[in-house]
Amino acid sequence: MTIHLGTIKRILLGTAVAASVALLAACGSSKTSSSSSFKDDLINKNELTVGLEGTYAPYSYRKDGKLVGFEVDLGKALAKQLGVKAKFAPTKWDSLIAGLGSGKFDVVLNNIVETPERAKSYLFSSTYAYSHYVLISPSSKPLTKISQIKGKKFGQSTGSDNATVAKKNGATVVPVEQFSTILDMVKDGRVDGTINALPTWYAYKQQSATSGLKMTKLPDSAVAPAKTAALINKKDTKLQKRINKALAVLKKNGTTKKISEKYFGTDITK
Repeated sequence: MTIHLGTIKRILLGTAVAASVALLAACGSSKTSSSSSFKDDLINKNELTVGLEGTYAPYSYRKDGKLVGFEVDLGKALAKQLGVKAKFAPTKWDSLIAGLGSGKFDVVLNNIVETPERAKSYLFSSTYAYSHYVLISPSSKPLTKISQIKGKKFGQSTGSDNATVAKKNGATVVPVEQFSTILDMVKDGRVDGTINALPTWYAYKQQSATSGLKMTKLPDSAVAPAKTAALINKKDTKLQKRINKALAVLKKNGTTKKISEKYFGTDITK
């Protein structure tokens, strides 16, 4: 049987066209599968669900029944940069990190400090605040050095980084949740002191009397300042990248500095 040259050309052309179509389809399919939005990681596609305490002034607390604070405003600014709405889920401290792991929140903003242990199970954003530590004691029996807290009773929030610093330096930790309650206990002599962040002390001082209390800023050489970041689920890598990008924008345009000065009277973001 004789096959004409024209027939052969038509067959080859048809095969090439079919191959091209198949290749384009494959490329299109690959692009779709690799370009899924970070919103696919969110609990609700158009909301950023933020876990926080809501009782930890000035980071997040209620004023006249309304949720306000440094990390509330930061959460709203982040969500705006991400093109979604912020939804806040106030939760007790000891349930916050577990709640993130069980899928109750997209992110936790609660003065969380990155630790090697947490980094094994969760992702962190870039740093958005820095906390230098302070030692607070009764002015009648002042403690001014970290070495002096060994064997002393210190009021600290359970599981907090402040409690970790106190334990590491030999203090016996008395679990107390509210910072204001801890300071009352320090004044009354029920505990020997407490360790907390300098921004927290500044914020408290703006609203309440500090008579009877002695505050000593601990040198960075004694206790390195804590780096605060957003805590994110290990699987949500796209969300982590988008949050980091949003934080960079907010830092560059001065938003984070403005929010910090609003609640702390100083810039804690550098």
